[in-house]
Amino acid sequence: MRRKTMKKRVLSLLLLAAMAASLLVLPAQAAPPANRFYDLGGDAYAQVESLRLMGVMDGFSDGNFRPNGQLTRAQFCKMVVCALNAEDELGLYRTVTVYPDVKPSHWAAAYINMASKGKNAISGFSDGKFYPDRTVTLGQAATILLRVLGYKDENIGGVWPDSYLSFAASIGLTDGVDTTKGNSPLSRSDAAILFNNLLRADVQGEGGGNFLTTAGLTTKTDMVLVSSNARGPDGKETAMLFSDGSIYQMAGDKASNGSLNGLKGTLVLEGQKVRTFLPDALGISRTVTVAKAEANVITDRSGAKYNVTSGTKVYRNGAETTWSEARSWVNPGTSLTLYLGTAGNVEFIFIGGGDSSTEAVIVYEKNSVKGFDALTGGVGGYTIYKNGCRANAKDMRPYDVATYASSTNTIRVCDTRLTGYYESCTPSPTEPTSLRLLGHDFDVLPTAQSTLAKFRPGDQITLLLTEDNKVAGAVKPNTAGANANAIGIATSISGTSATVELLCGIEIKGTVDLGEAYGNRTEQIRQEELARMQNRLVRVTSTGKNRIGLVRLGGGVSGALDLEKRRIGSSNLAETVSVFRYTAKGIDTLSLSDLGAGPIPNGEISYAHTNWAGQVDIIVLGAVGSGATLYGRTSISLDDRDVRRIAIFNDQGQVTDYFRSNYDIAGGVYVAAVEANDGTGFSSLKPLTALKDVPNTAWSGEGAVTVDGRTYSIPVTVMAYNKDTGEWISAGDGKTVVDIAHAYAKKCDMYASEDGVIRAIEVGGDFR
Repeated sequence: MRRKTMKKRVLSLLLLAAMAASLLVLPAQAAPPANRFYDLGGDAYAQVESLRLMGVMDGFSDGNFRPNGQLTRAQFCKMVVCALNAEDELGLYRTVTVYPDVKPSHWAAAYINMASKGKNAISGFSDGKFYPDRTVTLGQAATILLRVLGYKDENIGGVWPDSYLSFAASIGLTDGVDTTKGNSPLSRSDAAILFNNLLRADVQGEGGGNFLTTAGLTTKTDMVLVSSNARGPDGKETAMLFSDGSIYQMAGDKASNGSLNGLKGTLVLEGQKVRTFLPDALGISRTVTVAKAEANVITDRSGAKYNVTSGTKVYRNGAETTWSEARSWVNPGTSLTLYLGTAGNVEFIFIGGGDSSTEAVIVYEKNSVKGFDALTGGVGGYTIYKNGCRANAKDMRPYDVATYASSTNTIRVCDTRLTGYYESCTPSPTEPTSLRLLGHDFDVLPTAQSTLAKFRPGDQITLLLTEDNKVAGAVKPNTAGANANAIGIATSISGTSATVELLCGIEIKGTVDLGEAYGNRTEQIRQEELARMQNRLVRVTSTGKNRIGLVRLGGGVSGALDLEKRRIGSSNLAETVSVFRYTAKGIDTLSLSDLGAGPIPNGEISYAHTNWAGQVDIIVLGAVGSGATLYGRTSISLDDRDVRRIAIFNDQGQVTDYFRSNYDIAGGVYVAAVEANDGTGFSSLKPLTALKDVPNTAWSGEGAVTVDGRTYSIPVTVMAYNKDTGEWISAGDGKTVVDIAHAYAKKCDMYASEDGVIRAIEVGGDFR
């Protein structure tokens, strides 16, 4: 007989695996312990917090939990009474003596007497004594909790404690606990697991029902806790705010430490006040960095895909919206915390950490997390993310900015620094709440005002930004260790006016400073150079009001991109690497999964940037500028004088002008072309090697093909043409051009460059 008593069995396993601390129930007269558990992390931290709010358990005064310690029988009795929500009845049992060794003066007398006489959950030994200070064994604990659930000895029978432990396992009460040592002392970590299982169990006997309901409590399921520091009816900022907008005051003037924020679970109410919140354990949370945000799919930078719907709930800065509304805010590089259900579907999303920054800590020492505990208000068990990547103290660098997101219990560290001309501020330079730089208005955190007070409008200044682009502090330009590092895409250039979308999500505008012009020709050249920055990655500075400086980025780490080993040359890829591709139409954002399996030659990597750890966090593919090799198909035209001209087209459109050329190449030929430095023609134009009638069986996945004993790699930049439709093949619906080409025909023609890379694929009939 296995009853459906455990709806969240995974919970106990999470506790067992993650606990690194102990359980302590203190005497009533003792000073209240700290509500933080420094030696717990992740799920265990949150689950223990649920028990703390109920009064079932707490930590030690030093803020630790200590799981390997043991519990006395008296302490376990107190836990039982608190779980039963029966503290109000203790007065009836304070002055009676049930056991000769438990006098009314004993700190736990009322708990022991009530658990024994009032609830019939505990019995003494054969000599009539209770022995309150002996350690409670696992067998004793399981027996007591079975009686709490209404099971009687006649329901179980057999040999104690084995039969009792076996029965407890059959109803899920001991899930996550090793029951082979029933006579061994109960550890505090196991006690926490048992009580978490108890709170989710059903009772036996007349009426039945959930344990919490029989204890006089009410429950609300499928609740998402957004914040534990909302302003409640009493005016205190200790209430719980839920995603449906409801606010509930904590019972007994308690306050949550924030570790439950952002979780989905069951709200437990005593009247209209929160007794506790029990998180579901079936789902998991995962923090990802976005590569693509589509209507129904989120792709992270590793290439993993997560299915969403237009109605998927999204939380940003404590407010609820839907994915259809929020998608416009989600750019490549945005950090999302996804909560996944059992089927792997996304149940709800927090953008960033889910909270708006209200205060920040600036790191001033390498490998330091000084001030982080104060930032969390004493909440432990938090996870650190730096620029969307999981991090620890060793990853901290001077002038990093840390904020705390209580909704996800994460420290969010950002190293974005932006240098520019301090244009204006509100309301005053000594206490600014906002400032304008590079044409953008920045919110200023109160914790930043002391450093900003040293500057005035008109100064050059370097801003230290939070993950959500608020000003956490400021330093002088060229301060050692605080160099400007803001990178963006020049999305619009008209004359000398430019708009840049920074990768951190800020849009800036201004007139580009081209420097002094020594004659019209020089200025013209500089404007042409500026025009070539359109849809390219640039670094941004500012030299004056409404004026910006742009530097086109190129070079960086050298070497081929090895996707299997996740490195460029000798440099490893960061977990959150961003991948871009220059095209004739602009710049595309890719994920690693879009790149196929084969290596990508160094010649196709126009830029590679490394982060604080020396890992490559930005890759830009696609040749750009004079001297770069371009791949495509020739097109022939005759001018008014019947002079033959050649241009190159590919799947992005026309990529070169029509140049007069003496190359004896027909139209429709796949070539490798290099524009001359003066932009008037081709310095090189070579046909690609044709591989005819290549069967699909010659392919090794999407990343390689073997023809006549030679293996060719197939990069993401490969173009594919359908000769039947006369159109280039475009990726879509989660399928690459290779997927589509593969599915269209059993054979294809391929065109390879000298370095053994397939540059083009053709499917269908005769060329048209």
